[in-house]
Amino acid sequence: MKAAEFRQLSEEDLKSKIRNLEENLFRLRCNKTIGQLEDTSALKQARRDIARAKTILGEL
Repeated sequence: MKAAEFRQLSEEDLKSKIRNLEENLFRLRCNKTIGQLEDTSALKQARRDIARAKTILGEL
């Protein structure tokens, strides 16, 4: 997601989005550990999305 898309969300929606992104990152890490992760760049993208969302949340 882009920063503009995060800015359109309310504070509660943004917090729930962060929670969902963190759960997704956990699943990606588990899949990497057991060797089922096909796209390793998904980890990097997930971390960046979480950081982007937390930055926007800090601006509110």
